[in-house]
Amino acid sequence: MILPFTVRPSVYIRMIRDHSSVVILVTVLQTLMNYVFFYQGMNLVPGALGAVIVGSQPLVTAVVASIMHREDRLTRTKVATIVSGITGVILISAGRQALKLGTAIELLGVAMILIANIATATSNVIVSLRSKGINPLVLSSVSLGAGGLIIYLLSLCVEGTSHPSMPLEYWLDLAWLSFMSAFAFSVWFRLLQRPGVKVSELNLWKFIIPVVGAILSWLIVPGENPEWLTVTGMVIITGSLILFFFNSSRTEPEKIN
Repeated sequence: MILPFTVRPSVYIRMIRDHSSVVILVTVLQTLMNYVFFYQGMNLVPGALGAVIVGSQPLVTAVVASIMHREDRLTRTKVATIVSGITGVILISAGRQALKLGTAIELLGVAMILIANIATATSNVIVSLRSKGINPLVLSSVSLGAGGLIIYLLSLCVEGTSHPSMPLEYWLDLAWLSFMSAFAFSVWFRLLQRPGVKVSELNLWKFIIPVVGAILSWLIVPGENPEWLTVTGMVIITGSLILFFFNSSRTEPEKIN
């Protein structure tokens, strides 16, 4: 869907050839491993618990970034913001559905989601450090296209072939979600490529995802109403992000490792 908006075919091929290692790593980590482990894991755990584990991605990213990039270290302010953000995610999830963890299969699901988080975090750092010179639309289109094709071929081995009759609404929704995913990854890759952008700090904005999700559910889904736990979590997340970036704009926090 975004291929026509990238570059000329000759330039497209040259970018892939010149940055083949980055393309392969992003395809394997961001598309193949992330989607396979994420969806398989979410299929094994309760929705609220899965949301909390997914919401821990800024923490996972901060740790991975501190290991892979010496200039992107953990700071006290960053750790406090991450802890506050995860607390907010837990409150939002608990307000919508009880948190449960019991069976071994659910523990396996948690492990799968964490693997997906680690793969995504590693991919983000690689894009930030090694993707200069490749158009983000090119990187997004080739990684999603190649990774999606591999996942589809794997699905044929696991699930077989099936051709159910789906209504037009299904295909329109699928087209919209596909375009938004490809477009969002392109924007995200562009942000990661910007000079001076720290992967860990950029990923803090992912705490906004459950906030936006809760607000949209109240506006769109029948029967969804604000609850005090959810609203409290949203306030904590918003407040922690405001304080972090306000302080960051004034002074460089002290490093702790």
